Amino acid sequence: MSYEDINVPSLQPGHALVKVESVGVNFIDTYQRSGLYKIPLPATLGLEAAGTVVETADGVSRVAVGDRVTYTNVVGAYAEYAAVSEDRLISLPESCSFDQGAAVMLQGCTAHYLCRSTYQVKNGDRCLIHAAAGGVGLLLIQMVKDLGGFVIGTVSSEEKAELAREAGADKVILYTKQDFEIEVKRLTDGKGVNVAYDSVGKSTFEKSIDCLSRFGTMVLYGNASGPPTEFNPSSLGPRGSLFLTRPTLFDYLATREDLEWRTRDIFNWIGEGRLKLRYEHVYALAEVQQAHRALEGRQTTGKILLKP
Repeated sequence: MSYEDINVPSLQPGHALVKVESVGVNFIDTYQRSGLYKIPLPATLGLEAAGTVVETADGVSRVAVGDRVTYTNVVGAYAEYAAVSEDRLISLPESCSFDQGAAVMLQGCTAHYLCRSTYQVKNGDRCLIHAAAGGVGLLLIQMVKDLGGFVIGTVSSEEKAELAREAGADKVILYTKQDFEIEVKRLTDGKGVNVAYDSVGKSTFEKSIDCLSRFGTMVLYGNASGPPTEFNPSSLGPRGSLFLTRPTLFDYLATREDLEWRTRDIFNWIGEGRLKLRYEHVYALAEVQQAHRALEGRQTTGKILLKP
C-alpha cells in the first residue's frame, strides 16, 4: 500500500461526494490487499467510513450537501473524499460521532446478521464466539446476550478476556492456554453449543465443528488464520446432522430494506446505551500500513480507525 495524491472522484448520477472524517479498518481489507479476495487493481481499499456530503449529482434525493452520513460495502474509503451511491448512504444520528459511525457500520451489521439472520439466537441458546475481543466479537457478544443467549468466548490473553467479560460473555477461554474444544464441552456438560461463530478459519474450523450439539450450526464468516482448504461435507452427518454456512455481509445488505433495518437497530441500541463501541486504536491515514500490521498481528482489540 502506498500513500499518494489522486484526483477527487467525479460523480455519476445518483451519487454523492463525501468528505471523509473517519474510516473503519476491517479484516476484509487485508484479504483484498493480500489477494485472498480478488479486486481490480490498482485500487483504493476500505469499505466503510463516515463524513459529510459536500456535493451531489443529478438524481440524488436521499441526502443533501451538509448531511452527516455513514456507509459500508463501498470500496475506496481509505481517502479524503469518496463517491458513494445514495442508496448506500445512511444518515448519521446527531447523537453519534463520525468515529462511532465509522466504527460500527461493517462490523455492527455483520454482528446483526450473524445472530438475527444466519442463525437466529433464541433465549437459552449456547453460543461460541471466537475472537471475542475483536471488533465483531465485542458487538456480537452484546447482541447475543440481548437475545438471551449464553456466550462462551475465546481470546488470546487475559487482557482480552476481561474485555469479553465486560461486554457480557458468560465464560471466556484463553485458547493459548486451554484446548477450547475440551473447555466448551466441560462448560456445557458435554452438550456442546447450538452455534459457533468462527472468524478465525483454518486453525479453529474443525474443532469448532466438534464443539456443536446435535443439529448445531457452524457459521464461518472469516479467515484470519487462512481459509479451510480441505473438508468433507459428509462428515457433518455423523457429527450430529450439523449445518455449515459461509455468509457474507454483501448478501445480507443486498437490499436497501436490509441496510435500513440493520442500521436502524444498531444506532437505536447505541442511543439507548444497549450497544457499546470500543475504538481506542486510531491511526493517521498515512499510517495505514502500521494499522494493517497491528490488525493481522492480533495486537488490537475492538475497532481500528483511520483519520484522513
